[in-house]
Amino acid sequence: MSALKDRLTDGLYGLGWSTVKKLPEPVAAGLGRRIADTAWKRRGPGVLRLEANLARVVPDATPERLAALSKAGMRSYMRYWMESFRLPAWSTERVAGSVSIKDIHLVEETLAAGRGVVLALPHLANWDLAGVWVTRGLGVPFTTVAERLKPESLYDRFVAYRESLGMEVVPHNGGAAFGTLARRLRAGGLVCLVADRDLSSSGTEVTFFGERARMPGGPAILAQQTGALLLPATLWYDDTPVMKGRIHAPVDVPETGTRAEKTSVMTQALADAFAEGIADHPEDWHMLQRLWPADLDERGKGRRP
Repeated sequence: MSALKDRLTDGLYGLGWSTVKKLPEPVAAGLGRRIADTAWKRRGPGVLRLEANLARVVPDATPERLAALSKAGMRSYMRYWMESFRLPAWSTERVAGSVSIKDIHLVEETLAAGRGVVLALPHLANWDLAGVWVTRGLGVPFTTVAERLKPESLYDRFVAYRESLGMEVVPHNGGAAFGTLARRLRAGGLVCLVADRDLSSSGTEVTFFGERARMPGGPAILAQQTGALLLPATLWYDDTPVMKGRIHAPVDVPETGTRAEKTSVMTQALADAFAEGIADHPEDWHMLQRLWPADLDERGKGRRP
């Protein structure tokens, strides 16, 4: 059954990449909304988890408000997929006109000065579109990390897809990945990392929307060890076809403290920037998984009523 499920999953993603990009854009957008609304009405685990996560972001929301947010969130999530399936067919001009990011000069000026940049962002809006906008629209190559997916064939699809968009993709396999990222940064390159969720024992503890959570310490450690500039970024959709974004203030390396202490301070600064962007645009936060350790009740790690 597991092998059958893996083949089905891989086949569905393959169908999306091969078919959706050929559809007229209005048809693809309408299909995405229908899929999102159907999934939302079924109230499956992903939708329920999204609402539970949003309840922390908007703690005073009524049940009706949470339901409206989760419905909008599912539409935003499916917009991400519809866009991502179609991205390989977009022209450079189309990509360049589809994204507008405030204060992107912080990235460009730092790279022009020969200093590396770590760009860290949460699961907001369409990070793949932002990535291809950087590579094609700005003409800036960058390196990122791909989480190992099952089945392996699906992981290979994602790597090939992102590499086709101009990204260098490094497998997430510990020290080897970190070493590659560090070399790119020391050479004055750009590294982009999605960094709002880490439930491993090695994650750095932060306070996120008033509750204990863990986020990857990698962005902060890379900045410390390579001298790269650490910049948080957030993205969102509005009522236009152009996705918006913002580069937040740099996260500086503290002058004193151990590496662990510096990492804690810097990762908390990232969490605060992420929280600001998510609170401003909660419907665009695509977090359909558990994020807070208190929610890991099925593993016996702190039951939540």
